[in-house]
Amino acid sequence: MLTLGIETSCDDTCVAIVDSDRNIISNCRYSQIREHKSFGGVVPEIAARSHLELLPIIFKQALQDANINDIDIVAATAGPGLIGGLITGFIFAKTISDCLGKVFYGVNHLEGHILTPRLTHCIEFPYLALLASGGHLQIVLVQNIANYHVLSSTIDDSAGESFDKVAKMLDLDYPGGPQVEKLAKLGDELRFKMPMPMCTKDELNFSFSGLKTFVRTLISKSDPALDANDICASFQKTVCDIFEYKILQAMAQNREMKRFALVGGVAANSYIRHRLQNTLQNKGIECILPNIQLCTDNAAMIAWAACDRYAHGLTHSNNTQPIARWPLHEV
Repeated sequence: MLTLGIETSCDDTCVAIVDSDRNIISNCRYSQIREHKSFGGVVPEIAARSHLELLPIIFKQALQDANINDIDIVAATAGPGLIGGLITGFIFAKTISDCLGKVFYGVNHLEGHILTPRLTHCIEFPYLALLASGGHLQIVLVQNIANYHVLSSTIDDSAGESFDKVAKMLDLDYPGGPQVEKLAKLGDELRFKMPMPMCTKDELNFSFSGLKTFVRTLISKSDPALDANDICASFQKTVCDIFEYKILQAMAQNREMKRFALVGGVAANSYIRHRLQNTLQNKGIECILPNIQLCTDNAAMIAWAACDRYAHGLTHSNNTQPIARWPLHEV
C-alpha cells in the first residue's frame, strides 16, 4: 500500500510517499525561512500563497523521487495550524484523491507527530510521548490508534515558542530555536540558575512564561555580546531539566509504561535528545528518538498516520474539513 501525504500546516511545504511496510519512498520539503526571515516569524498570508505556488512543484518532485506509477491512499493535514495553509494543502490533496478515485484521509497534525515512532521504530502500543514543538507541548498516553489521553499540556507558552522568544530577545537570526542551540554549545550551562515553574510533585502541566520573564530580566542586566552563550546554555539546560522532571513524574504515575518517545520540532535539539535518552535509559525505560528530519514538520508522518489508520480499519469521514484548532483528544 502506497500513501501520499501532504503537510502545509505552517511554513513548510511537504509531500511524501510512504508504504505500509514503513518505507519512506520519497520525502520532499521546502522550508519558507527565506520568505519569512525579514518579519522575524511566520506571516500566515505569505505562507498560504507560498504553499499554493510550491505544492505542484514539490508534488512533482516527490513523484519523480519515488518513481512509481500509482498510489493507494491520499492524506493531508486537516489541522491544527494556519487555516490558509491547511485549506491549500487539503484541497490540493482532495482533488488528487477525487480525480484518481482513491481513499482520502484528513489527518490531525499532532497525531502525525505522536505516531512517527511507529514509522521509524515499529514501536508497539501503548507508550508515552512528549510532543514538543513551536505551538504545542503535551505529554500523551498513546494507548492505541485514535485513542490518545493527554496527561498534561502547557498553560501558556510552548517550549519551542520559548526558544524562539529568547532568540528574539538576543537579536538572533530567524528561526530562533536552532540559533539558541548553536550558541548554547559555546556557553556555560551552570553559570545562570534559572527557575523551573510548576515543577512540584504530581503537577504534570508546563509553564514557561516565568522562565521567559526571568531570561528577559537577565538580558536587560547583562551584556548580550559577552553573556549570550551562557544565557542560551543555561536556558536550554533549564528547559531540559523541566522536561526530565515532568517525564519522570508521568512515568511514575504510569508504572506499566516502559516505552517513551520524544516527538515534535524541539525533539530535533541534539542536547535535549541526548540528555533525555541517557536519563531514561539509565532508569530502564526505552527512549525512542525519531530521525531529526522527521521531528520537524514533514509529510511522511501525515502519510504514515493515514496508513496506520487504514491498517486498523478506521475509515475517513467525508465531513472532515480543515480546521485551525483540533485538540488531540478530539481525534
